[in-house]
Amino acid sequence: METALCLRNVGKHVGQSSLRFEYALRRSKAGEDQMRYTRKFYSYAVGAGLAVGSLVSGLGPAVAQSELSTEEAAAIAEEAAIYSLPMLMNYSVLYQFAVDESSSQYKAPFNQIDNKASLASPADTAIVTPNSDTAYSFVWMDLRAEPIVLCVPEIEKSRYYSVQLVSLYTYNFDYIGSRATGNGAGCYAIAGPNWSGEKPDGIEKIIQSGTEFAFANFRTQVFGPSDLANVSAIQSKYSVATLSEHMNTEAPASAPAVAWPKFDEKMAKSDPFSYLSFILQFAPAIGDAEVEKPLREKFAKIGIEAGKPFPSVPLSDELKAAITKGALAGAEKVQAKKSDIGQVINGWQVSQGLFGDRKMLKGDYLLRGAAALVGLYGNDSAEAFYPLTRIDAAGNELDGSKHKYTLAFPADGFPPVNAFWSVTMYDGKTQLLIKNPINRYLINSPMLPDLKKNEDGSLTLNIQHEEPTDAKAKANWLPAPNGPIYIVMRLYWPEKAALDGSWAPPAINLDQ
Repeated sequence: METALCLRNVGKHVGQSSLRFEYALRRSKAGEDQMRYTRKFYSYAVGAGLAVGSLVSGLGPAVAQSELSTEEAAAIAEEAAIYSLPMLMNYSVLYQFAVDESSSQYKAPFNQIDNKASLASPADTAIVTPNSDTAYSFVWMDLRAEPIVLCVPEIEKSRYYSVQLVSLYTYNFDYIGSRATGNGAGCYAIAGPNWSGEKPDGIEKIIQSGTEFAFANFRTQVFGPSDLANVSAIQSKYSVATLSEHMNTEAPASAPAVAWPKFDEKMAKSDPFSYLSFILQFAPAIGDAEVEKPLREKFAKIGIEAGKPFPSVPLSDELKAAITKGALAGAEKVQAKKSDIGQVINGWQVSQGLFGDRKMLKGDYLLRGAAALVGLYGNDSAEAFYPLTRIDAAGNELDGSKHKYTLAFPADGFPPVNAFWSVTMYDGKTQLLIKNPINRYLINSPMLPDLKKNEDGSLTLNIQHEEPTDAKAKANWLPAPNGPIYIVMRLYWPEKAALDGSWAPPAINLDQ
């Protein structure tokens, strides 16, 4: 899930399917009228291609069309498409996990934890490149009324765990866990962007999100199938409560209900800028997001405004066409950037600084979008390091229907980590885990005692579709799809050697 969660629902690589999206937005308070907006949208698919239909005309304050040229409209739409992509992908997860109870991927309502004392399998299809090293716990937090308190138990020092905190921008705004805070017990209050107050007694830290909704993604290391009962016991001690519940004080007024825009992967059309307009109402340009004010003003010129139906201004046919063209160009730029991240070392695409907070990414929205295509909810490099590949040592595409391969780690060349490492196999077409006769989706460092090392202490992994007949090869078999292969190596809590380039992942070679 950490090169993970690049949504299949937004299209395999967000490209081979698109969504039709109609929504009603209603915001209600006591004594206030309700507002309801229903819009139709244009096709939008990113990855293999992007099909954009016609934009609808909007109602709102009139603007002189001469004030906005078609060139400027196209440029703004391009920038908005780049900016919005990861946020739309993130919204898709939010909707499936916390809103749509009919979804097969539904987890729990807001501010409730969903624990999965299991490992990812081919049955998990809402996200791509899921890890199968850790058990997950998920919490989508509504921070509008008051902070949410996450409490973790003391966990044995040998077991890695982390709680990744992700805003609607898809920034990793902080961490709780082995690397960040240690394995001791503690309670942490996650606050929204508008909250201010003193740290209450018994709270280790106030962590402020830049958006009013945020995602807490718990990963708890599993040492193997027999360890799942132990993991379940740990997960049962993770707790989530509002600050008033935790402190046993009077609760503030509830936040107004939200009528979430419907997300339906079976429908063929969607509108990124209506999604974006909806999401931005929960992402105020305050605090470190004040830097976005000029960008928001620019977006408003083509009718993208927080909480308003898109477009919020009338658009001529010429401007609509220009915006369509610009959105297509932006999507293509993100896809091109995805293929040009980092450097290739021994056939592995190796990069750092793809994921992090706003300060780390320095306003590079193109990189943020490309990183989301590589895998939404990727960890900061300090938390996890992700070499990935689709090619062998000679630069040829990996294909399990044509070849067998080996991946050999020298005795002194295993991935350098403070926690653990893994090599996970995916279908190259879908980036999903693949069914195989031994239900093995990865090989990781906790499995080393059960693998067959060579006489010199090195380890050779056998990567192939057909089950090996040789006993040693079978013990070290990483089952491959009967077609294109995609492999992700994960180094959790990597050591300095992995981050400074002193260590490099070994190449994948044809099995001779």
